[in-house]
Amino acid sequence: MVGSTPRFISGSRLVAVSLIASVAALAITTSPADARRHRGKASISHRAKAAHYSPPYSAIVVDANSGKSLHEAAADAPRHPASLTKIMTLYLLFERLEAGKLKLTSNLDVSQHASSQAPSKLGLKPGQTLQVEEAIRALVTKSANDAAVVVAENLGGDEPTFARMMTKKARLLGMKQTLYRNASGLPNSEQITSARDQARLGRAIQDRFPKYYRYFATHTFTYKGKAMRNHNKLLGNVEGVDGIKTGYVAASGFNLVTSVKRNGRHLVAVVLGGRSGNSRDARMRELISGNISMASAQRTAPQIVEAVDPGMPIAVASAVVENTPLPKSATHEASEQVAAVDVAGAGGATYTPPTVVAQGDAAAAGDDLRPIAVKTVRVKSGALSTAPIGTAPVRQAATAQPAEIIPRNQTEESLSVVASAGPVMAAGGGGASGGSPASTAPSPAQTSRAKPTPAPVVTAMAAPVETTLAVLNDSSQHGWMIQVGALETQKDADERIAEARSKARTFLAKAKAFTESIVKSDMKLYRARFANISREDAEAACKTLKTAKIVCIALKN
Repeated sequence: MVGSTPRFISGSRLVAVSLIASVAALAITTSPADARRHRGKASISHRAKAAHYSPPYSAIVVDANSGKSLHEAAADAPRHPASLTKIMTLYLLFERLEAGKLKLTSNLDVSQHASSQAPSKLGLKPGQTLQVEEAIRALVTKSANDAAVVVAENLGGDEPTFARMMTKKARLLGMKQTLYRNASGLPNSEQITSARDQARLGRAIQDRFPKYYRYFATHTFTYKGKAMRNHNKLLGNVEGVDGIKTGYVAASGFNLVTSVKRNGRHLVAVVLGGRSGNSRDARMRELISGNISMASAQRTAPQIVEAVDPGMPIAVASAVVENTPLPKSATHEASEQVAAVDVAGAGGATYTPPTVVAQGDAAAAGDDLRPIAVKTVRVKSGALSTAPIGTAPVRQAATAQPAEIIPRNQTEESLSVVASAGPVMAAGGGGASGGSPASTAPSPAQTSRAKPTPAPVVTAMAAPVETTLAVLNDSSQHGWMIQVGALETQKDADERIAEARSKARTFLAKAKAFTESIVKSDMKLYRARFANISREDAEAACKTLKTAKIVCIALKN
């Protein structure tokens, strides 16, 4: 009968019906409102985290035609570059192309180390090759970390050597506050820069390589069938923007270097430390619109060119003896193994930033932070002497360009030349070109058997000056101390001490201020410190100073 119903349902059919009923009931009870509430909770949690995210901000706007700065905000403060690092990686690659040592079609080998880099990346495999032009486009658009390391290894032999080449190039370009430790911008507490330095690099790469700079305007790059869009959302959306690079790590915030040309005017602007990609871009739009009308329509500034690479040994009178070999920083090792995502402003997952080392203190990471014995050597100004060892005293000369970086894999003893008699001359022009310390320097085994008299360390410098280094005796300091920076000049260290004391006068009024001269990676730095304070005052002072954006590390003497 058509209208009748079955009198019974088989066991299997009963189970099936029950399951269908259960799913239907679940669908009914999980209403759209419930789903919205679930999403709402996640959104609230995300917004709460974002509200507390406040990376240090810096900015600068430079009129590229006149060379004048039109706007500055903490332009010289130390910041982490993140993927802005890749601008320098590309600078060195463009240099090889211009010299004819590579072609756009040249193949670059992919190593295990390169393939193991954290995202963002192309997903390269060991044994593969990547064409130079593919590497350029991958760095500009995807900000691919594996491609950056491929470039580094093929140009420098290994990534640490290439990083030293990058730092040396930065010095030659007049970038005084930039230190590179890798080619990608992945987290490393020692890798620092400033807004001013990035603006200078952004101008220099256009002046030097106009033929290759056009790659920074690439909107999309297709690799193995997959299209990748440029993270720089101002391209095509803001009139006149022709590049150049975004970057992001948790420790840096959202970074952007932008070049814009309108009606003959040319700005290079930098924003570091945006709280989000959108807020960073909005701030850049404001800086462009607020300053473009003030820019010159005629080019009067000279092109940014590299300083002459010092090829001869020039003496600096400063003997620094480290009491103990400097161990490789555990933080540095960990920072290279962090699983991280460089979303370059796209708003994805973030890095776990390095912990221990205070941000912006280039000398702090890998530094044992214990007082060192520094012997003051006063040298009067005079002409440079290149006399052989043991003949005439070596006179000091000052510089406009700091010396080249010594490889990190060399022992720290090699950075502090120890000798029992006479000045020691070290070979200049090391780093990537294969320079090495003077063969007359004693071995670590020899230095461990005696405590010889320190002798001048040789670095590359120019115009004569008279320098006296600070003296520190280990036994003169007691209790706790704090370090508020490691600066490139004695004057900068003195100014940092004065600034720190004024910001934390309550805790540092009776503290003993002093500076230490050290040589680290062939760079002379001056530690700015306060001693003879209690642990409580040291910790309170650091808390106050960090609020004032001054680096601070508390340590027991």
